Amino acid sequence: MTLRKVNISILIVAIVIFLLVIHHNFLSLSDFLRRELSDPSPLGLQPIDFIPAAPQRLIDESNDKDIAVVIAASDERLGGAIAAMNSIYQNSRSNVVFHIVTLNDTVDHLRTWLRSPLLKNMRYRILEFDPRVLEGKVKVDPQKADAFKPLTFARFYLPSWVPDAEKVIYVDDDVIVQDDIVELYNTPLKPGHAAAFSDDCDSTSSKVAVRGAGNQYNYIGFLDYQKETIRKLAMKANTCSFNPGVFVANLTEWKLQNITKQLEKWMALNVVEELYSKTLAGSITTPPLLIVFYKQHSSIDPMWNVRHLGSSAGKRYSPQFVKAAKLLHWNGHFKPWGRTASYAEVWERWYVPDPAGKFNLLRRHSEAYEAK
Repeated sequence: MTLRKVNISILIVAIVIFLLVIHHNFLSLSDFLRRELSDPSPLGLQPIDFIPAAPQRLIDESNDKDIAVVIAASDERLGGAIAAMNSIYQNSRSNVVFHIVTLNDTVDHLRTWLRSPLLKNMRYRILEFDPRVLEGKVKVDPQKADAFKPLTFARFYLPSWVPDAEKVIYVDDDVIVQDDIVELYNTPLKPGHAAAFSDDCDSTSSKVAVRGAGNQYNYIGFLDYQKETIRKLAMKANTCSFNPGVFVANLTEWKLQNITKQLEKWMALNVVEELYSKTLAGSITTPPLLIVFYKQHSSIDPMWNVRHLGSSAGKRYSPQFVKAAKLLHWNGHFKPWGRTASYAEVWERWYVPDPAGKFNLLRRHSEAYEAK
């Protein structure tokens, strides 16, 4: 009897241990499934990488709402994207998740850079952009194929990058954020509006004249009003343009209005009819946005897109104004990672050195980059 009781006791202990192991594994699996993303994209694009754990400083704030920020990251400008994300992350008390759109040959370099100790708690997804989606929508000069930057069109496909979000922020890679981006995220959009931009005429950095017919702050600077297709739209040529390098999008409205398809339609028409103005050569993303959002967009606070810092090597703003700006934007020829950009020292404070050393070499040639 004694031996039998011992055997029963051993069996009971073994069963208890087995159940505890099963329970532990179940909890681990449940936690993994909660944290894993499984959002099929209309473009067939899937996240390559994701760090889901929110830093403790955000958990303590009891703010569990994700602030989705989409940014494109090309290899030759990767340091810009890193600095932009670092400035957003360090200045925000909100639960920011970066959706980083890049090309296949940049993924490894990007992933290595994001492992930097300074960025270790940053939440992000890496998404691969397939340039084939642009076939028939962009005319590429065979002699200038290297100048074609497919990632500039990543902003047209926002629902593909963040399919489950109701709202998203898009930023270019040549920006630095100096305030909590939740304020930009909370920009109110009027009913029926799918996006909010900073209007050039109302901006603190407006009225930058461009040589030739047209200006960079109205529609005639971006669209060819000699073309019948443009004239039939009845859009006033002197209508104030907006800058698409920083904007907030209501993805519910975006999908309802099929904004991506509308943009693709005008891209394809331009290939056939050349509807874009030759005045601002190289500005191939702004014209279709201007058409689709003509008098159908809300406005963001102009201090959230203080731009044209890259339009000249000189300093067009006072140090006090630059310090007060919520977002600095070096759109134009002179990028902050170059030697001649104005207020490059502000950008340098947020730059995280490239562990691979590649970007340091590219910085020497920054003035040859395509102006936005």
